[in-house]
Amino acid sequence: MKSDTLVRDAAFYKRFFSIWSMLVLYNIITLGVNLADNVMIGAYSEIAMSGVSAVNQIQFVFQQLMMGVGDGIVVLGSQYWGKRRPDAIRKFLPGAFLVGAGISLFLFVAACVAPEAILAIFTPDPAIRAAGVEYLRIIKYSYLIFALSQILLAMLRSVETVRIGFWVSLAALAVNISLNYLLIGGHLGAPALGATGAAIATAAARTMELAVVLIFALRADKKLGWRIVDIFRPDRALMKDFLRLIRPMLFTSLMFGVAVALQTAILGHMNENAIAANSVASTLFQTLKVASVGAASAASILIGTAIGSGQMDRIKAYTRTLQLMFLGIGLCTSLLLFALRYPILSLYDMSAETYHLAEQFILVLCFTGFGTAYEMPTIIGLIRGGGDARFVFWDDLINIWLIVIPLSLLAAFVFKWSPVAVICCLNADQVLKCIPGCIKVNRYTWIKKLTREAE
Repeated sequence: MKSDTLVRDAAFYKRFFSIWSMLVLYNIITLGVNLADNVMIGAYSEIAMSGVSAVNQIQFVFQQLMMGVGDGIVVLGSQYWGKRRPDAIRKFLPGAFLVGAGISLFLFVAACVAPEAILAIFTPDPAIRAAGVEYLRIIKYSYLIFALSQILLAMLRSVETVRIGFWVSLAALAVNISLNYLLIGGHLGAPALGATGAAIATAAARTMELAVVLIFALRADKKLGWRIVDIFRPDRALMKDFLRLIRPMLFTSLMFGVAVALQTAILGHMNENAIAANSVASTLFQTLKVASVGAASAASILIGTAIGSGQMDRIKAYTRTLQLMFLGIGLCTSLLLFALRYPILSLYDMSAETYHLAEQFILVLCFTGFGTAYEMPTIIGLIRGGGDARFVFWDDLINIWLIVIPLSLLAAFVFKWSPVAVICCLNADQVLKCIPGCIKVNRYTWIKKLTREAE
């Protein structure tokens, strides 16, 4: 690759790392909220923690679907932002609210009508199901609130306003931890509500998050000029464009969410040492994976804006440069994961066998994580960010559902392979996806102008 094919403008790198750093911090805080919930409810009761974890399996699929909606907003919105047409973003956004409200309402009704049946999918234990129902009874009211805040944050990201996401998530973390402390175990005169207290804390944090984001969008944002009345002023053609774009994104998100649940079930049938070791290794890996998630989001914004503004001559240089940056991020995160394995493992009280397995799992993740750092930003950030959502759908369908899931099931239940071999199978798609992703992205057939001309 010749040096003149890369971006030399320092402003490009400053812009990328400015967006990337805020998104990484946002994702770290989001992980912190989930970790705080698990630690604080776990200290109160193991049964309550298991019940909350069962409900979180449902919420994970819901969150994946909302991520699909949010990614669609960023992909289409960033192209219109590149054309400096914020009015078009305001006009297709009602479609996002419609989809988000529909998904939330479906999940809310299901949680009202058959909470026991839903939780029975994830656990046969009646005590755990009872704790889960207790948590679900409150948290179901926050689904629409969560959907609305995620749509508004995605709207702001599409015009490169990303700092608000970090600050509001930090505030949500503070509210969640404070209310968890008061309501789970009953401190400072508050009642000890257990799982119900955790649900109230999470719902309150999400309500605060929506209120802050809504006020910011209406009062502080100067780019979009969005108003609540815009929800009732859609442009049908633009809404159709948006709904057509997110259809494969929603299917991809749903497939991924269900696949993760299946992978969790496969791991749940391994021995106790392997389950504990995977919990330790995956927690550390997920913390470092935020660098790749942030890179994918930042790349999507930059590429979408470039396509929208008609800077086609720059897109190839952007693509080559970003791929090298993804590899650099992957190398750094893999080396950091490798370096931290002993200090982190020493913090846990575990048996020698669990320690040895966790060490081996981390070594596997060091390798597959390097693949993640390339394939995720390349496929999600560049290819899907450039307008080709169908490729991502077929890529996930083939690599996850036709290769990884069947291979992992055979490895765990038929061939009875070792836990390390099963972990390799479960994470194989992170490496396999690199090949089609690299070929596709460097052919530039994914560049699609999704915008309409102003009438």
